Amino acid sequence: MQSQSMSSVVIVGGGPVGSVLALTLQQQGIPFTMLEARSKGASHTDTRALALSYGSRLILEKLGVWDAVAAKATAINTIHISQRGGLGRAKLNATDHNMPAIGYVLPYGALTQALDTALETTNVLYEAEATAIKPNQTMSEVTFTQTGVTQVLASPLLIVADGGRSLGEITGIKKETKEYGDDALVSKVTAELPHNNIAYERFTPEGPMALLPNGDEGFSLVWTGKKSKVDALLALDDATFLTQLHVAFGDRVGKFLGIEKRMSFPLKLSTLKPSTAPHLVIIGNAAQTMHPVAGQGFNVGMRDAWTLADLIVNTPNAELGSAPMLEAYSVLRSRDTRGGILFTDLLVNVFGNDIIGLQAIRGAGLGALELLKPAKNFLVGKMSFGK
Repeated sequence: MQSQSMSSVVIVGGGPVGSVLALTLQQQGIPFTMLEARSKGASHTDTRALALSYGSRLILEKLGVWDAVAAKATAINTIHISQRGGLGRAKLNATDHNMPAIGYVLPYGALTQALDTALETTNVLYEAEATAIKPNQTMSEVTFTQTGVTQVLASPLLIVADGGRSLGEITGIKKETKEYGDDALVSKVTAELPHNNIAYERFTPEGPMALLPNGDEGFSLVWTGKKSKVDALLALDDATFLTQLHVAFGDRVGKFLGIEKRMSFPLKLSTLKPSTAPHLVIIGNAAQTMHPVAGQGFNVGMRDAWTLADLIVNTPNAELGSAPMLEAYSVLRSRDTRGGILFTDLLVNVFGNDIIGLQAIRGAGLGALELLKPAKNFLVGKMSFGK
């Protein structure tokens, strides 16, 4: 086993959140090493849809990579919110909030390609799979394998941004998980009517469903429900599935005409408490995994990376990973992270059940949202900037 001690920042995970952090440090002249388990370019063909907030676009603009992805991004100019079988609906329009768009839908691979192109490859170790993380009072260590060789890398500030792998759990930090008991079915569909850059968030007694404009004609679909229901939907032939989708969603985009491959994943709310340890910070989905309703999770992770990078830039080298620095990060991120968790969980609890009398209350709430500009300002600010 080869051990190498380094004074640079070490980032575990080269997805969008880790890469945004790395690129910010690179542009500020802060030395770092990033470990990415995949080979270079492996994610560039990934067509999964990411929902970016306007605030995340601003981060990408500041990093100089937005122009590289803008042509592949589909703007969300309006969000239409409704509930099935009940009165009340609300619309959020970008023009009412002096924004070019409320958000964007972007292929995962397009974003990772733009970030990879901007990063200097000398700072990135590809096909480097982290297997162990050990925080301690002087430096944190990460054990990883690359080309069959196991190495240990030490750093005064180790950052885990490995998304779903959640290596942060093996540090001994407590993980709290709430299983919703639901799965999310995701795919891409086409419909009779154009999307006109409108995103639809529709709440049903079985769970929320969303259609996000994706490309010139298509929609990204997220349809949540009990695992048994989602499994049954996955087993349907395309024509039957599209008929059931139309029944569940309604007529706002006409009949559904086509669908691509369907996939599903379980829904849960997971948080690491705390998200720091001596000389260690955990960010993005590795630190908190949220319900996809309102598209908060990825954008919260982007703000994790941006805030941490700014803190690193303004912290003397001798204090990287120190208790005061980690406390400062926790304070800066606590309101946004906690707010995102509470916001998504509240939406699921209030709109995701069929308790007698609650439908009328939900309808009244949506009606009030449509009429009250301060409420709309709050909601758009929360989704865009975490405020």
